[in-house]
Amino acid sequence: MENFENIPNVKLGIIAVSRDCFVISLSQKRRAAVVKAFAGKGDLYEAQTTVENELDMLKAVDEVKKAGCNALVVFLGNFGPETPETEIAQHFDGPCMFVAAAEESGKDLINGRGDAYCGMLNCSYNLNLRHIPAVIPEYPVGTADDVATMIAEFIPVARAVIGLKNLKVITFGPRPQDFFACNAPIKGLYDIGVEIEENSELDLLVSYREHKDDKRIQSVVEDMAKELGMVDGNKYPEMLPRMAQFELTLLDWAEAHKGSKKYVVFADKCWPAFPKEFGFEPCYVNSRLGSRGIPVACEVDIYGAVSEYIGTCISGESVTLLDINNSVPRDIYDSDIKGKSSYDYKLEDTFMGFHCGNTPLCRLEKKSKPAIKYQLIQNRLLEDGKDPDFTRGTLEGDIAASKITFFRLQARPNGDLQSYIAQGEILDVATKSFGGIGVFAIPEMGRFYRHVLIAKQYPHHGAVAFSHVGKALYTLFQYLGVKDIAYNQPKGVRYPDENPFA
Repeated sequence: MENFENIPNVKLGIIAVSRDCFVISLSQKRRAAVVKAFAGKGDLYEAQTTVENELDMLKAVDEVKKAGCNALVVFLGNFGPETPETEIAQHFDGPCMFVAAAEESGKDLINGRGDAYCGMLNCSYNLNLRHIPAVIPEYPVGTADDVATMIAEFIPVARAVIGLKNLKVITFGPRPQDFFACNAPIKGLYDIGVEIEENSELDLLVSYREHKDDKRIQSVVEDMAKELGMVDGNKYPEMLPRMAQFELTLLDWAEAHKGSKKYVVFADKCWPAFPKEFGFEPCYVNSRLGSRGIPVACEVDIYGAVSEYIGTCISGESVTLLDINNSVPRDIYDSDIKGKSSYDYKLEDTFMGFHCGNTPLCRLEKKSKPAIKYQLIQNRLLEDGKDPDFTRGTLEGDIAASKITFFRLQARPNGDLQSYIAQGEILDVATKSFGGIGVFAIPEMGRFYRHVLIAKQYPHHGAVAFSHVGKALYTLFQYLGVKDIAYNQPKGVRYPDENPFA
């Protein structure tokens, strides 16, 4: 995990609960075994108060709060008291996971039987009765080692929940004409605790000009030159002061405008007026902030920025935002993918993910010679295809081969949240194109494209985490109350709207 200041550190606490008609020492002994099994996997505070009643609940919650815990594991060491155990989550200001102890041995099923398997049923009923969101693993009953694994899997989910609750999205400019797909109702984000500050491009331009003679510019230029120099990518060194000035502008704005929140992401309008007025394309700066855990979404894509932030919290690594952009030509498929021993994909399983140049340099393939270049499309539109000036500033190169999770949180026109998750990989195949771009492969992508992305009106932008984190994302979206969580159905499993005769 990268050391990002823009995502929270999770400090977990574990509270054991015990039904008063069971021996309390059974729950305490099992709690201690879980803490021992988890040792070395993270920060876990063991609450000494075992909860049998509501007064115990208040004492235990106060104990973990004083210990600085911001996420909780409620452990049913035996059947557990259904009211106090669910009130723990009600009184604790942070995400909670509920897990239960498995029975240890057939030699001790009299006084040593805890019945937590049964207790989880009543627990889940009472959580729903009180409308309390909670994480319950797929199989929430286990030995100490099993529960330790569940706790480790809970940490990235908890990090995302805490992060979203303390997140502010800062935007500059209205969402672009003809990119209405990025223009989704934002009420759904307020519903999950995200704050949004919308600003004009003029506000950003004024602030940028105020940084003109900032004494910190030179040190940022030197850092940029060092980063780009490692891949021989500093093609326009004279552009670096402009971009350094912009980087400082964004970072200073974030610090000055956090307000009551702790973490910030940006969603900026990057064209068509931006390059001419600022004198460069913002892509490279966006990539640098993304590499530090501060995503900057293109085209004022608010949900894209939030999705990137979720991916950063879940994976603990830098992510990117890409267009689900173009199909892979058959000649590239036939020559570089079909029949290769390491690949088992149909042509329709593949596509190219692209953006102008916002993907962090650490995610680009060195043999593609990543470098600062110019935005070809904007150059044609704004500079008549002549020698580039202010359309320079993209970071271009093929995205390196990697496992990936392609996903997005989005609002429908009526404001309801929906999401999709698809795991796959970036192939080690040259794109022969421009921008920050890669050849992606997702099993049954063609059907997923038609019956999820098109059928449910998703925009062209998707967030990319560079690992398989679908399990954690699915758990998070369930916790957030997202009713529609779509994924790529395997072959033979039909989508509801899929033509059975196709």
